[in-house]
Amino acid sequence: MSESSNSRTRKGHRARRTGSAVALAAATALLLGSTAVPALAADHDWIEQTVTLSASPAPGPAETGFVHVLKVGPADAHRVLVLIPGRGEAAGGLRLVAESLARATPGLQVWAVDRREQALADLSGFRGSAARATAYYEGDEYRAQSAAQDGYLADWGLATELNDVRRVVLEAADHGRRSVVLGGHSLGATAVLDYAAWDFDGTPGYRDLAGLVVVDGGVRDALSGAGIDFGLTADQAAAWRAQIAAGQVFDNATSVYTGFGDRPEAAAVWYELAADWALKDPHGPSVVQDQVPAAHRPPQRVTNAGLLGWMLDQHAPLPGYSVHSGHLGANGDWVDSGPTPIARVAEGMAGSRPAAWEWYSPNRLALDYFASSAFADNEVARAQGLRLFHTGDIDIPLYAFQSDLTHGTVGSSARAVAAGTRIPSVDVATDESMTHLDILFADPAHNTFVRTAAAFLSRLPR
Repeated sequence: MSESSNSRTRKGHRARRTGSAVALAAATALLLGSTAVPALAADHDWIEQTVTLSASPAPGPAETGFVHVLKVGPADAHRVLVLIPGRGEAAGGLRLVAESLARATPGLQVWAVDRREQALADLSGFRGSAARATAYYEGDEYRAQSAAQDGYLADWGLATELNDVRRVVLEAADHGRRSVVLGGHSLGATAVLDYAAWDFDGTPGYRDLAGLVVVDGGVRDALSGAGIDFGLTADQAAAWRAQIAAGQVFDNATSVYTGFGDRPEAAAVWYELAADWALKDPHGPSVVQDQVPAAHRPPQRVTNAGLLGWMLDQHAPLPGYSVHSGHLGANGDWVDSGPTPIARVAEGMAGSRPAAWEWYSPNRLALDYFASSAFADNEVARAQGLRLFHTGDIDIPLYAFQSDLTHGTVGSSARAVAAGTRIPSVDVATDESMTHLDILFADPAHNTFVRTAAAFLSRLPR
């Protein structure tokens, strides 16, 4: 195995968005080392649409038998990058970075996958005004889910997710007319490597793919630099399974860790409400400042943009839920001074078609992510029914990106994985001036992930 390292780190870089699409194209071309500026696709050659695909067989009502896929890029693309969201994330949160990657990489479409559980979220309140959304969700008018009615989620684990993703991958390949690269953010990166090693009725997952893109996540202690331990014994896994069987079918970690409460959907609702107001009335006085949980209330009166900035930058609850955007001004409005303008965050997080946050993640999927973290066909994996039979056989290029979240463990994990496989090359790109969420929302002209991932994707053979 040979290794090429792309570990250029930019510290403290702050800049505003470029003034025109042509300037952005020129900057991207220069950063990629091109000698010519690529022409931007004409509107009639560019697609951005959400489509519905049949999901793989699994328990649950008929409306959950589908996955939704956001497609972005030129209509005549010869390659598709399929992106898997992280824990608590959904396809809408990948829209902006998908657009940036498709613009920066000739011949590329990017598809973002909504897992089937997103069908359980009642997003209808976001289809009107921000005031209506606030009344709908804070008045508990929305359709909430309960473990009693959704017990079938106890069976929605990694096998369900990867079987669904494979349907998306095969659709993207279009009977071999296009090559497919699989990518994922955060725990979505774990799913990427698991897919490559998975046995689909005798076919290894990596054979569907031309490359792998892991973004601020992975396996084998990839997140240990962030203080997250995925070690799991057989006894711990059995106890976790027992809890799920007893009715704990929802994973509420995102809400709990961010301080929004113990409802599995709480964090998603609050982040989307704050983003909706910041998008539709950024400089008006915050409407929900006094309603958000106390841990998220600023000490002064703020605007709608100011509240979103406070929640995700100046007073972010955890490093994994923060952006480098700017600061509150004396008047409570938000002042951009970082690579991720708060208006761009609002655009990425607001809306419902598709939404940026997943409401009802299955606890079984979280368990299976932990069980697969050793990236081995071991006792824990087999007890979960994980088909990680091809971990040593993977023979396609790997790219990994790491932000300031893990202090280098994403890259070391990627290299360790590659050392135990037939992966021909591994590219590791690092930008410690970026956060875990800057990767998704930063201005494309100042997004190191977009630049380095586009370079990797452009080098892959057709």
